[in-house]
Amino acid sequence: MKTRFILINTSHAGNVGAAARAMKVMGFGDLVLVAPRWDNVLRREETIQRSSGALDVLKNARIVATLDEALDGMTHLCATAMTPRDFGPPTRAPRAHFAALLGGNGLLSNQELITPVDAGLEADFASKPEGVAFLFGSERFGMQNEDVYRCHVALSIPTDPKFGSLNLAAAVQLIAYDWREALGGLGVQAATPEPRLADAAAVAGMLGHWEQALADIGFLDPASPKKLMPRLNQLFNRAQLSPEEIHILRGVAKAMRQKAHEAAVKLGAPAESPAKP
Repeated sequence: MKTRFILINTSHAGNVGAAARAMKVMGFGDLVLVAPRWDNVLRREETIQRSSGALDVLKNARIVATLDEALDGMTHLCATAMTPRDFGPPTRAPRAHFAALLGGNGLLSNQELITPVDAGLEADFASKPEGVAFLFGSERFGMQNEDVYRCHVALSIPTDPKFGSLNLAAAVQLIAYDWREALGGLGVQAATPEPRLADAAAVAGMLGHWEQALADIGFLDPASPKKLMPRLNQLFNRAQLSPEEIHILRGVAKAMRQKAHEAAVKLGAPAESPAKP
């Protein structure tokens, strides 16, 4: 679905770059700036730095003089405003509104509404819009009343009632995320391949190596092994060792046997060479 993010009277170049980044990570690229403070805001160093590589979004972004130009082709307009306006559109939480908008049933429960539903808006829900625009006001003043009045809905991001101040780019990120999820998300990220597990023969060979090493260092008494090796067998089974981990453990056993052999030689005691089993 055609989606556009519109920033009105933006005063901080960094917010433009950060907004472009927020859009790109959610798969959106249509950005329009209405009368920003800086005519060259899309090329300013702070904008580019804060975009963190979302240069294609900045390259394709447009700067226009009026909101009318920015709304060309958009059929459903979403203001972002924390405070409901008298005589303005209904105020809703983003997720509830998106679910109703895309579901096409025109119904929202009272718990999902912040202000009463406008009957005309419910009629619009009978069909999905061709283009959705999200409007964001200036950092200092938010959206002007006359711009909010033009919209079908005012989206209010649920925040702590005692502190509802959101950075512009953060608000763009939250709206972009909720809208992308409502559209079906970006798909499942490529899963990490399941690690290969060592086979039973490899585990048994490693255990035999450890049994010899533990005997060499005096930790295991071959004459009275008790339950040590079966317990280690269960421990390593639970670990679900990979072939690479088997290799590491056999390296540890080899090092133990080598050190035991060197110690025995220093003491003048007869010691068998720690040959590879």
